[in-house]
Amino acid sequence: MSHLTKYVNFIKYSHYLAMLATALLIFVCAPGLKKLEDTKTSNMVSVFINGTQVGTVKDASEVAGMITEARRRIASDSKNLVLVECEVVLSGSTDVVGQVDDREVIVNNIYELFRENVMRTKQPAYEVKINDFTVNLRSLDDVIALLDASKSEYDPDSEWKVWLEPDNTRELNVMTTRIEKVTPQKEEEEETQKVFPTGGALLRMEELYDAAYSQNLEDSYEFGVNRIAFDENVEVVQAYVDGNKISSLEEAIEAVTKTSEKSKKYEVVAGDTLGGIAQKNDMTIDEIIELNPVNIPNENATIRVGDEITISSPEPELSVVRTERRYYEENYDEDVVYVDNDDWYTNESVVLQQPVTGYRKVVADVTYRNAQLQSTDILYQNVTVKAVAKIVERGTKVPPNYVYPLWGRLSSGFGRRKAPKRGASTFHKGIDIAVPIGTAVMASCGGTVSRAGWGSGYGYVVYIDHPDGKSTRYGHLSKVLVKAGQKVSQGQKIALSGNTGVSTGPHLHFEILVGGAQVNPLKYLH
Repeated sequence: MSHLTKYVNFIKYSHYLAMLATALLIFVCAPGLKKLEDTKTSNMVSVFINGTQVGTVKDASEVAGMITEARRRIASDSKNLVLVECEVVLSGSTDVVGQVDDREVIVNNIYELFRENVMRTKQPAYEVKINDFTVNLRSLDDVIALLDASKSEYDPDSEWKVWLEPDNTRELNVMTTRIEKVTPQKEEEEETQKVFPTGGALLRMEELYDAAYSQNLEDSYEFGVNRIAFDENVEVVQAYVDGNKISSLEEAIEAVTKTSEKSKKYEVVAGDTLGGIAQKNDMTIDEIIELNPVNIPNENATIRVGDEITISSPEPELSVVRTERRYYEENYDEDVVYVDNDDWYTNESVVLQQPVTGYRKVVADVTYRNAQLQSTDILYQNVTVKAVAKIVERGTKVPPNYVYPLWGRLSSGFGRRKAPKRGASTFHKGIDIAVPIGTAVMASCGGTVSRAGWGSGYGYVVYIDHPDGKSTRYGHLSKVLVKAGQKVSQGQKIALSGNTGVSTGPHLHFEILVGGAQVNPLKYLH
């Protein structure tokens, strides 16, 4: 325990005080006595504990002291907290023939009865709580060893030590953690990279410059890990628990350091795509959709800067955050500059300026959470080639969404099909939803009716153009309720379903067109 603080003694003293207080409660707080008969006028009192007679006394007031003595003996048999169920009944008698038992005999009888009736034994332990995860260990040495093991992967030379100290924000005797470097050690200077090969006198001049430059940086900055901390709040308290709930050190380390899938929030940043987010977090797009069914219903869903997406990643119960001060040379790109256009939709954009990659020498604080990069805080940079930012004009209007025009059974999907009705195409350009004739058909999205009437193979049909450039078609209708040029809103009744045109039965034929070509409507419907 060489690296425990003076506060370890504090928690030990608290342990002793708790034991003393428990002992006082056990010894002093005798249970209430039940009387079967009035003992005040009796010359002998029979003593029953948990239904068993342990002896006979002359004075009922002596019983409490005998119970206390028996409890004291039970407690002295073990260092652990012993809880005993004890129901005492006194029965008075005026029997002149009966015999009064010796005090020691009665105490021994109570003691033996208590030994047989021990309910449970609690053992002292140290409870380590990490958010909702809890593990119990036998000693503070084990607690420190567990915490050391949690950070060992990121501190292989054991330069950083874990200390326990009181949490002054809590009223109870709660310990929290602090990690501190005890043996500062400079990291070896990283090798610099050359952008272009040089030789002769020029090479020598560059070597002299780099040597002087690196020396100046070493004088100005101390490189290496400058901070290690646990990301979760760790609380250590003393407790009494069942022995089978105390873990060995090896079991505790396994439970705390093993990784498991945990959900967390990811905030969308400029330039993010679903595929890019999936790749950064070692996931698939389908897995992201499964975790975000409302906000991301399909792979074509729009994501915007600032959106929060639920993702999962393998993490231990206790995560380690560390910051390393580093010197490195790199190619770099400026952040993309966006020019907002309020007349465009968010899925519209145009590149106004192509980027140029730059080159720089950098001193930065790089922060990781476990093995994942969290942030890079540049403290100093020497730019050799200045980067030019990419400029993109983008829309800000949220594009309209599309809903099912009615509800029914999907009788035919989009794409190639076998043996269609004579006159129909072998490639189905929409979806068919089987419903009774006369079912109300709603506009899938708001827009302007471009055509409404008879459409040959479509029968009675309605075409609607939408503000995002898409259009929808509704075929085989029995009645059209709108006319060309009319503006309609999403969900507005535009027709009644039917069985007109080239049709195999009552249903609605529904299409979505992008750039004049039919696409699978199921990819766009909500």
